[in-house]
Amino acid sequence: MKLVIKMILTLSIIGIISGSLLSELSGWAEPKIAAHRLEDTKKAIFLVQPSANGYKKIESIGFDIYEVSNYDSLIGYALPYSGSGFQGNIRFMIGLDCDLKKITGMRVLEQVETPGLGTKVTEEFFTNQFIDLVTEPIIKCIKGAKATNPNEVEAITGATISSKAVLRIVNDGLSELRSLKKEGKLQ
Repeated sequence: MKLVIKMILTLSIIGIISGSLLSELSGWAEPKIAAHRLEDTKKAIFLVQPSANGYKKIESIGFDIYEVSNYDSLIGYALPYSGSGFQGNIRFMIGLDCDLKKITGMRVLEQVETPGLGTKVTEEFFTNQFIDLVTEPIIKCIKGAKATNPNEVEAITGATISSKAVLRIVNDGLSELRSLKKEGKLQ
């Protein structure tokens, strides 16, 4: 009986110490992670809006969105947006024109999709399909064929679920922006 009590006490002490150390490590790393995430976001704004030379975060909205300008003239928006993919969250930056009718670029910022398949959503052959992509009525995913319409993206072979997840997330973000534009919260 004494051996069982010693084992339980030893494991409890190890658990408490390990939990405390992990909590401290998390508290130390969290601000650094947030700073790196913000830096990635800032870089991505200029990748999805290549003609921009400045941006301003719109503060009055419940999520992040940036007005992007070129010499004080509004040229569009940069929308960091995320949603569920096949394995976990996918977070990316979408560049849009002022009318929200055309995408100027897209970059994946974070993803945890299947290595070798779903991770291909980060590769240029997929993300370059979003350049000058028409957003109306919605963006569609085409499987097993070349995209023929201006609002279509060709799915990644073997990663159709990830491809469709990206398009669903993009369409959701566009839907929210259109609602904000109708309410007059965007220029």
